[in-house]
Amino acid sequence: MCGIVGLFLKNPELRPQLGAHLKTMLIGMTERGPDSAGIAVYHRPVQPTQCKLTAFHRDTGYPWREVAGQLGEALGAEVDVERKGNHAVITVDAAEADARAWIARHHPEVRVMGYGQLMEVYKDMGLPAEVACKYALDGMEGSHAIGHTRMATESAVTTEHSHPFTAAPDMCLVHNGSLSNHNNLRKWLRRRGLEFETDNDSEVAARYFAYRMGEGASLAEALEAGLRDLDGFYTFTMGTRDGFAVLRDGIACKPAVLAETDDWVAMASEFRSLANLPGVEKANIWEPKPAVVYTWSLQEAA
Repeated sequence: MCGIVGLFLKNPELRPQLGAHLKTMLIGMTERGPDSAGIAVYHRPVQPTQCKLTAFHRDTGYPWREVAGQLGEALGAEVDVERKGNHAVITVDAAEADARAWIARHHPEVRVMGYGQLMEVYKDMGLPAEVACKYALDGMEGSHAIGHTRMATESAVTTEHSHPFTAAPDMCLVHNGSLSNHNNLRKWLRRRGLEFETDNDSEVAARYFAYRMGEGASLAEALEAGLRDLDGFYTFTMGTRDGFAVLRDGIACKPAVLAETDDWVAMASEFRSLANLPGVEKANIWEPKPAVVYTWSLQEAA
């Protein structure tokens, strides 16, 4: 049993409040996931020539500035680093693939949790309130964010196994449920050149959707393909650079609720995580239908 939440702001005037609202939503899912928690926030875009990586090391005293200096020297690029807990946001004036490849080769002890030009990912063991405070979630502005509280059933309780899972630039996924065919699907994806960092079934789903989108599918088309290829029980919430999506399996045994106003769209495993959102008393509130893809985009909201 896990809890998932997501908030997509259609009204730009609400963006300074994104993190504060998501923190309340995340804490509302504590009973569904006390093992660990994670968030992906879409904010602070970098320049077109830059990328940013959210990196993790268990040691809160890890020498991030030294690593950033080495990275900049190796790539001949300007690098900036900002420490947050046992994570660091590394901004590099270089291609994201080159930066990630260098870190993997020279610092395999570092795990890159998220990457792209807009998204930052923070996840850690502990209660949702502890994780939210550790990374100062309530002070984060942005356009949209997703979160997860985990009660492990399929794999170990570690920071690496926590959600969200990133599988492409500015794309991540949170999952409540379990997949019965993840081992076969992992083999299928590996034959197509994809690599995995954990044995978590949710990582398989994230990489599957990234693969479909890499083939040219839209976010909605990738999720629709998943209805055919993913076996099991699931509610997924996904974020991309300009999009937000929710999907339940054909049986819809995992709970989910959506709410929408003119200012925002929100989802959660239970309504209690939506109850304090501004204007929720006037929101359109419904349970997402089985096997129906729901998507929103910043372009449509503009």
